[in-house]
Amino acid sequence: MKIGIPRALSYYNYFPFWYGFFTDLGIEIVLSDVTTKQTMSVGASLVVPETCLPIKVYAGHIINLLDKGVDKIFVPCIQSIAPKIYNCSKIRGLPDLIRNVIKRDFTIIEATLDKSEKNKGLYKFLAEAVKPFGITDMEIIKKASKSAWKVYNNFHVMTRSGIPYKKALKAALENKVLIAENQKTYPINIALIAHGYNLYDERVTMKIFDKLEKLDARVFTADQLTLEQMNEGLNSMKSKLYWANEYEMTGAAAHYIQDRNIDGIVTINAFGCGPDSMMLERISRFARKSSKPILHLSIDEQTGEAGFVTRLEAFVDMLYRKKRSKILNKIKIKPEEKYTDVKLNDLIK
Repeated sequence: MKIGIPRALSYYNYFPFWYGFFTDLGIEIVLSDVTTKQTMSVGASLVVPETCLPIKVYAGHIINLLDKGVDKIFVPCIQSIAPKIYNCSKIRGLPDLIRNVIKRDFTIIEATLDKSEKNKGLYKFLAEAVKPFGITDMEIIKKASKSAWKVYNNFHVMTRSGIPYKKALKAALENKVLIAENQKTYPINIALIAHGYNLYDERVTMKIFDKLEKLDARVFTADQLTLEQMNEGLNSMKSKLYWANEYEMTGAAAHYIQDRNIDGIVTINAFGCGPDSMMLERISRFARKSSKPILHLSIDEQTGEAGFVTRLEAFVDMLYRKKRSKILNKIKIKPEEKYTDVKLNDLIK
């Protein structure tokens, strides 16, 4: 028994759960390869130009799985994660979209999760996911869900403690829990705000974590926050939750905007994303009100790395200058001392 899972969209939020669930039932998971330029090009050729980048990438990953010979592909239809808390229309209609743009012979496993409707909760969703494999015993399904929650919870324990996403994911799939070591002190702290599929796909965001590391900036994400912290962030903005992935955007951004240890905010969104455009407007207003520097980066399949890096470097340089200015204003420096020779790290020490 094999099931294909595209390495895109909800993979970045829920794969630890799916891994624990399907593995416990003896179903082998076949992942699509990491995103490449070809993945994006193939996906973009299948849908209309106005379609957002994450959907184009997802379509490309479906083709990658089909080329591997996988005939059953998991394309979940995640309508609502809580009563009246919905996903965007493209994610809600994902199975239908894939069925209409990819004219190849394969089985779409389109389990539906809709907590705004009766009898469409988690167990119903899981039962639909394994029905094509002949598994219908609810006791077996519930037992497998416990294994899934164990992997999922271990993963989040590690990310919230500060362990990087990829390292935490690898450990969770190996049934391990790593303890965070003493972390290096950075002169600049940046909160990176984006959906998981825009944040952790290294081809989409051009390895932004590595770039910020080279700029000597420490990165914080929504994965390091609890649900309560993100909810408090939403409340502080007097914002009502409507979109399913608003916690990791509006909630996380509001929390970090109020955190004095965070020097600046960087948001990443897919060009043309309707829900994100509304969330980013609220985030921008709140950041201006709180005098927190913010940089918005918009991405699509045409985004060039040179311009991306230039804007990022300029923003980080501005944060360095701003922090250096604050420190210099708090200390007394003799007139004969050369200001240009004073290093930020030395001042912090």
